[in-house]
Amino acid sequence: MKVLVVGGGGREHTLVWKISQSPQVKDLYCAPGNGGISKIAHCIDIETTDLEGLARFCKDHKIDLTVVGPELPLTMGIVDLFQGEGLKVFGANRAAAQIEGSKAFAKDLMKQYAIPTAEYRVFESRDEAAAYIRKKGAPIVVKADGLAAGKGVTVAETIQEALEILDRIMVQRVFGEAGERVMIEERLVGEEVSFIAFSDGKRVLPMASSQDHKPIYDDDKGPNTGGMGAYSPAPVVTPEVHRRIMQEIMIPTIKALAAEGYPYQGVLYAGLMIQDGVPKVLEFNCRLGDPETQPILVRMNGDLIPILEACIGGDLGGLEISWDSSAAVCVVMASQGYPGAYEKGGIIQGLEEAERMEGVYIFHAGTTHEAGEYLTNGGRVLGVTGLGKGIKEAMETTYRAASKISWDGVHYRKDIGRKALSWLEE
Repeated sequence: MKVLVVGGGGREHTLVWKISQSPQVKDLYCAPGNGGISKIAHCIDIETTDLEGLARFCKDHKIDLTVVGPELPLTMGIVDLFQGEGLKVFGANRAAAQIEGSKAFAKDLMKQYAIPTAEYRVFESRDEAAAYIRKKGAPIVVKADGLAAGKGVTVAETIQEALEILDRIMVQRVFGEAGERVMIEERLVGEEVSFIAFSDGKRVLPMASSQDHKPIYDDDKGPNTGGMGAYSPAPVVTPEVHRRIMQEIMIPTIKALAAEGYPYQGVLYAGLMIQDGVPKVLEFNCRLGDPETQPILVRMNGDLIPILEACIGGDLGGLEISWDSSAAVCVVMASQGYPGAYEKGGIIQGLEEAERMEGVYIFHAGTTHEAGEYLTNGGRVLGVTGLGKGIKEAMETTYRAASKISWDGVHYRKDIGRKALSWLEE
């Protein structure tokens, strides 16, 4: 079969890598792809937001299955368009993708169906939001309602900081239309985890647990990014916590969406806060996480294609996923200045030596390949992922590999996995 993956980041490189292992796949394409993806798939110069262009390509090249990576084309309705054209596509349709496209939609759904989450209020007026912040006090969470590439959420420690963030979102419009509405939310405490699952609209097939690290610096300091690293499994998700997440959050959410007339077929990502074994929802996403996809999929045994097709066909019943007993740690290597302004075009050194290491997988996020060299072409450049018998060994593998890779201004966190170690030492 012929498969197209839509996207060009680390998540999509991991998807391309996993899909390429399927005996069913003959030709593999990626739009637009990146330097690393070009080694295993045909990269097509079509942007992820050019929905008509993507559909035209699929028709012209008789693509059998399209797998959508990023949230933006999903919220724009790529699945609806493709289905209308008779093209097979994996991902949530536009109505279901609102669960990420609008935080207010997701919160209202959770409130209506008693899915555990934080207290919140949604505002379209800056002054009303400011008055609410002053009334509630700090710490408090300020969120842009729409898509902001993982950077639209801030935990403000003081009222002044919350008001400054509010002005950035609603007055300065740093996130554009995503900031037309703002959500003010109580801060949940505990340990944050990512829980990602496949759904066919009725059933839920969970993936391995993982934990993302949003802030740019060690010890969760500095501004939020798209994600600076992740590990899997997350020890905080004990068997009992896993059961509660499925029974209290994932299954009820899929049922709620179906009851509202938005059957959800695709990947549902729940960002959760766990305190004393009790999970609450921070946010939902309508796609695989990045960088969580990297450590999760390197642990996944078997063929991904039958699961994707079962979701599309509404028949996940009877399917299970086998997971490697190894732990996996992914460290994101970023450009200096990210998540703010950064330079492109740096020559990446040491990739081949790192890739030769046992148990190491390097997924490209923001690279190009020119004249035999890999160059930086994004804020998040590489996701270095290593396996080990446990988190400690996986960390050692990953950081040993990362130490061999360099470019001018490279930056990465040195503490990805440390939270898991604290759990395992208890």
